[in-house]
Amino acid sequence: MSTVNEVIEQLKDQLEKNLQHTIVEFGRIRAGKASPTMLDSVMVEYYGALTPLSQVANVGTPDARTLAIQPWDKTLIRPIEMAIINSNLGFAPQNDGEMIRISVPALNEERRKELVKRTKNEAENSKVGIRNLRKDANERIKKLQKDGLSEDEAKVAEDRVQKMVDGYIVKTDQLVVDKEKDIMTI
Repeated sequence: MSTVNEVIEQLKDQLEKNLQHTIVEFGRIRAGKASPTMLDSVMVEYYGALTPLSQVANVGTPDARTLAIQPWDKTLIRPIEMAIINSNLGFAPQNDGEMIRISVPALNEERRKELVKRTKNEAENSKVGIRNLRKDANERIKKLQKDGLSEDEAKVAEDRVQKMVDGYIVKTDQLVVDKEKDIMTI
């Protein structure tokens, strides 16, 4: 049988994973500046298996508007180039035989607004996840109450859960504010 502290610790771990996932998803949303995380979703055919780009090449940003991909195996230049084109990220890779360069175009106002909307949708998904975690934790506390936990202890535990959830919702909202500012900065 688990204890209230175990329920709280597990909730904290799950909330932290939710927050980290949100941070990763926000990193994939382009903010006008080049970032290696923009290519995290690109999978390259390597010895018959789809492999993340980051495991077959070094991805860097020589300047704010350029991504540079240096494959560890020169024979992968063409497959990497095709994987980037097929990933529907809207990039036009330029292959010079040694490395691949991607110029990240500046965002127009309409595209910036779309990205802010996408950021808010991602944040809402995160908050739904947080609320589901709260519901699960509260159900586990109710089960502990049926197994002998006092009503007062259960109430205190539910209050702790709510405070923790509120804190993570505030953190998520702050991530949205920061990302929106990042996107809207020209």
